[in-house]
Amino acid sequence: MIKLSIIVTAFNEELNVKPLLNNIFKAIRDVSYEIIYVDDGSTDNTAKEVKSFEDKRIKLIELKKNYGQSSALATGIEYAKGEFIVLMDGDLQNDPSDIPMMLQKIENENLDLVTGIRVDRKDDILMRKIPSNIANFIIRSFTGIKIKDLGCTLKIFKNSVAKNIMLYGELHRFIPVLAHIQGATISQVKVKHHARKYGKSKYGINRTFKVISDLLLVLFFERYMKKPMHLFGTLGLIILLTGIIIDFYLLFMKIAGNDIWGKPLLILGVLLTIGGIQIITIGIVAELIIRINLKSNNKKSYRIKNIYVGKN
Repeated sequence: MIKLSIIVTAFNEELNVKPLLNNIFKAIRDVSYEIIYVDDGSTDNTAKEVKSFEDKRIKLIELKKNYGQSSALATGIEYAKGEFIVLMDGDLQNDPSDIPMMLQKIENENLDLVTGIRVDRKDDILMRKIPSNIANFIIRSFTGIKIKDLGCTLKIFKNSVAKNIMLYGELHRFIPVLAHIQGATISQVKVKHHARKYGKSKYGINRTFKVISDLLLVLFFERYMKKPMHLFGTLGLIILLTGIIIDFYLLFMKIAGNDIWGKPLLILGVLLTIGGIQIITIGIVAELIIRINLKSNNKKSYRIKNIYVGKN
């Protein structure tokens, strides 16, 4: 059985392929492993560089277009066969020499997930560090998951945990949170970080806003995914009762001989009553959808162009 599945995601990283693969070969010696290179719609020679190795331990999966890192990681995880799965970037900033240490920790302490903390980050302060720090602070504040560096791609986790994490959008940053929702035991270790030598970073300040949007989704997953009625039902009931109170108040005002037609309070009461009923209905529909699709949702967020496996 394969011990490690090392998943590398890359988008236009042709100059980083050979040095990264050579570093992996050098770092991993005592265990069986496979390398799953996911080419996320590159327009350069990334795929060609991977194929040039012709090593049976290497599997290249080419996606039809650039779907983003979450979908690329999800692709690699689906095809991974190892007992443990390692995630890492294809830009040479993660160091494969940290993998044996992380493998030892997850085995010795019987953990489900070990994630890296990048020490002395070699990134641009404005374009990488500041957005990452903002995103980390927001996620920690709202989820209560005390992971210092949620943006570090370098992670190792059990195959069974990885296979049950659904990744799309920008959810790769929330992997520890998604694993925590499953009840996974998580730890973190310091790992090395290198400056980018070749190619350009695909990250920027605009990703912070995407992370905030996905954070709302993750919070819903964590608290209400199995019982959406607890959210929509409670919120809808509060709004509905407020509307009913206003309506009864205006009814008594009308009975007392006051003119209530056209008053803003009347409009508010009607809107709250209708809105409360609609939100409760949404909760019921969401509950039904979850129950129906609980075990039948196998739709993928990506399409594969080609799969190449080394021959030698």
